[in-house]
Amino acid sequence: MVTGYWVSNNLKDMDLNAIHGYISQSYWAKGIPIETMEKAINNSVCFGIFTDSGEQIAFARMITDRATFAYLADVFVLEHHRGIGLSKWLMEEVVKHPELQGLRRIALATRDAHELYKQFGFTELHSPQSFMELHQPDVYKKT
Repeated sequence: MVTGYWVSNNLKDMDLNAIHGYISQSYWAKGIPIETMEKAINNSVCFGIFTDSGEQIAFARMITDRATFAYLADVFVLEHHRGIGLSKWLMEEVVKHPELQGLRRIALATRDAHELYKQFGFTELHSPQSFMELHQPDVYKKT
C-alpha cells in the first residue's frame, strides 16, 4: 500500500480513456482503437491504481480462462508516479487475486521490466522452442 493511492480490480472503476491514452501510444499496442481496448478490458481481469482524487495512474490486465492459464498484459504506471513502489504494489494485487490462484502457467512479455517480474517468481521461458506466435504488429494501422 502506498499513501495517497488506492487499488481496484472492479471493471467499473477502470478509466477507459486514461488506459487507452497510454496503451495506444505504447510500443506494444501503438494505435490500438479505443473500441478494441474496451473489448480487451471487458474480457480480462483488470487492476488499476488511482490517486485519492480518483485519477487512474496505473493499470494491468490478466487475460485468462481463470482455471489453467493467464497472460499478463498492458502493465503501466504513469511516469510521474514511478519510483515509489506502485508497480510492486500492482503486481502484489495481481498475483494474490483469488481468481488467479492455481493456474498452471502465467506468461508475459516485456522489453524492460524483467527485474520487477522476477521479484514475483517469473523467469525466462524454460523451453522457448515450444512456444510459437502469430505476430501481426501492424494490425492496428489503418489502411
